[in-house]
Parts: sequence; C-alpha cells; structure tokens
Amino acid sequence: MIEIHNLSKTYAGGVQALTGIDLKIESGMFGLVGPNGAGKTSLMRILAGLLRVSSGSVSVFGQDMGTAAGKQTAKALLGYLPQELGFYPTLSAREFLDYMAILKGVTDKRLRQTQIEQLLEEVRLTDVADRRLKTFSGGMKRRVGIAQALLGNPKLLIVDEPTVGLDPEERVRFRNLLSGMAKRCTVILSTHIVEDISHSCNDLAVMSKGRVIFRGAPAELVQQARGNVFTVLLRDEPPDGGLSVVSTLQMTDGVQYRVLGKPDGRYEAKPIEPSLEDGYIWLMQHAAQPTS
Repeated sequence: MIEIHNLSKTYAGGVQALTGIDLKIESGMFGLVGPNGAGKTSLMRILAGLLRVSSGSVSVFGQDMGTAAGKQTAKALLGYLPQELGFYPTLSAREFLDYMAILKGVTDKRLRQTQIEQLLEEVRLTDVADRRLKTFSGGMKRRVGIAQALLGNPKLLIVDEPTVGLDPEERVRFRNLLSGMAKRCTVILSTHIVEDISHSCNDLAVMSKGRVIFRGAPAELVQQARGNVFTVLLRDEPPDGGLSVVSTLQMTDGVQYRVLGKPDGRYEAKPIEPSLEDGYIWLMQHAAQPTS
C-alpha cells in the first residue's frame, strides 16, 4: 500500500529531518515511534501530501507523491489528523464536520448528513454534536478530529501524536477507537508514547534523528531487552553502575527500581520479563548504527 525508498528531507538552512528512509507499510495498524524531533511528523506530512521530499520516492496506493497528479489522487484516499487541528470554536461539532465534508468533496447533502451522523455515533459525540467546539475537552476535540479524518471513507488514516495532552481515560478510549478503525482501513499511528502502540499495532518502526533504527513486530522489539531487565530493592541511594532506571515503586521496606542493564554483586537483583517500553529504551540507548 505504501512504499518509501531512500527518502530524505532537508529544510531551509540545511536542517536534515529525514535521511535514507526505507519502509513498506501494509494494511492494519502501523506504529511509528520515536522521541520528539525524530522526524515522525515530517514523514507523516510527506505521506499526507503536504510536504515535498528532497530526494527519494514515496508511493501511496500506487500513486507517486512526487507528482501533482499523484498527490491529488492519493489525497482523495486518505484522512489525516495532525498534531494540531485548527477548529472554528464557534461552530458546533456537526457544523464543523459538515464544513469539512464539503471541503473534501462530499457535495451530496443527504450523503454528507448520513456520513456525519454515523461518524458522530462512532466517536460517541452524538449527544453533544450541537455544542460549540470551544466548550469541548481536549479528548472530545481529538474525537472530532478523527471524525473529520474519516469523512469520505478513506483507505488510509494518518494520525500524528493523537494522545498528547489527554488524560489516561481518554487515551485508552482513543487507542480503542483507532484499533476499531484499523479493521476497515490502514492506520498509521505516529507517537512518542510507547504505550499507545503496545496493544494495537502488529507492525512498527522506531525512528531516531531522522532515521529508521528498527522495523519489526512488537515482540521483536521486546526481545531487544531480554536478559537485561531487573528489579532492585534499595533503602537509600538509587542504583548506579551504569544501570538505567525505568520506573520506581515505593514499598514498605524501601524503593523497588525497575532497571535496564547488568546489576553487579552489590544488588540482589531479580530478572523480569521485558515490556515493549523496556525494548524501546534499550534500543534507543544501544542503537549504534541505524538500520531499516
């Protein structure tokens, strides 16, 4: 569905955002993970046809995104939710979706209204659809954003950092919503929050400094840290000796540290099964040479 070959992007001033990206993305939900500044948003904007490549090629559903005709055809097949979607605060959710549907070329009023009502129900906003957007919470606005991205029944949904700023309940709701979308179209989820893709994506890539440094299944990323994750219970100072603390848990007899590395004999360390977050952190710390 999506093929990216030797893609690079350099901004004015010589800022290199992407270098030698090679990816092939099939159906289902694909996770793109990496820290802020890794180049994820630049890649998402290129896939959405909003940004030109400096070199290399991108094909979406067989359409060359390097040509005007290819971009136009591909845009009709995709929905895009950027990090910051501009809203008209005085419009209601229903009015906003109607306006966006017209911009997307859904000119038949009856068809437009049917789509809007279906999407409002799907994102669970029917009861508040006539409220002004300025009264919506962050999570409600993100759901409106997903609804507008799904107008026109796209084959590809691109979602960039969708859970930033949401409370835990809204994040879970939003992840479940995206998982449901992946049953009917390809979803590319870009995030710096590993938890967002841990239960929903069966394929992912990790980016760092404009390069892809890992590509595979979540289980393969977990494997990166196997044998290097331990818990250490201490009463006073935190662990040292080159260990990376992933999390802490206050216990009655001290603090339990979840660490990455090889604890020395000073510690009564207990090995534990790694999580996807452990694999991600281990990879980011030890990826010496970028690979695709």
